[in-house]
Amino acid sequence: MILGIDTSLGTALAVVDPDGVVRAEVSSDNPLGHAEVIGDLLRSVLDAAATTAAHGTGLPAAGDDAITHVAAGMGPGPFTGLRIGIAAARTFALARALPVVPVPSHDAVALGVLLAAAMEDALPGRFAVVTDARRREFAYTVYSGLDDDGLPIRDAEPALIPRDQLDARLDDLAAMRLDATAIPASLLALAAARAVAAGRTLATSEPLYLRQPDVTMPHAPKKVGA
Repeated sequence: MILGIDTSLGTALAVVDPDGVVRAEVSSDNPLGHAEVIGDLLRSVLDAAATTAAHGTGLPAAGDDAITHVAAGMGPGPFTGLRIGIAAARTFALARALPVVPVPSHDAVALGVLLAAAMEDALPGRFAVVTDARRREFAYTVYSGLDDDGLPIRDAEPALIPRDQLDARLDDLAAMRLDATAIPASLLALAAARAVAAGRTLATSEPLYLRQPDVTMPHAPKKVGA
């Protein structure tokens, strides 16, 4: 049972079982209020997952005690927002001695696109998941289908590019542009479940920050000669 947490755009959480059944999913679209809402959303998603069986699904309860892994959306995303979700995922996992499964956030969007296309037997060609990085820039990752483990094939790793250069770059890569305004936590958790089942690692433990934080530690003071 996997708890997925992502704050690379808005704030999104979900609980998904290994078969991909979504037990609960909650989100906030506010791109600036991650710290204010994540605690309440975490409580809500766990409460909702625990009462799934009460709604006639026939599924066993899937609350806090049933979580076995925590999927953390690793970005790309801005420093301030992204670190809140990663910290929440790591803290929840540490308190319960659970493994954290890092997942590139764009993989969740790509997985949704590819699963929907597969249902129609019309898999797309190469495409790029694009998210607004603000400051007149976009973040993008290029994909080209599903592999044997049911995970998106990444043709190009996440990158940052000025807005007026994106379309030309995607033309060079022969990739269709797909703009995403939200990261589905349920698909983030599903990607994590498939990675765990296949014994694979989708990302390192290092966040995929779009750029360095604006506020940095000051340098050591200069020495003043006598």
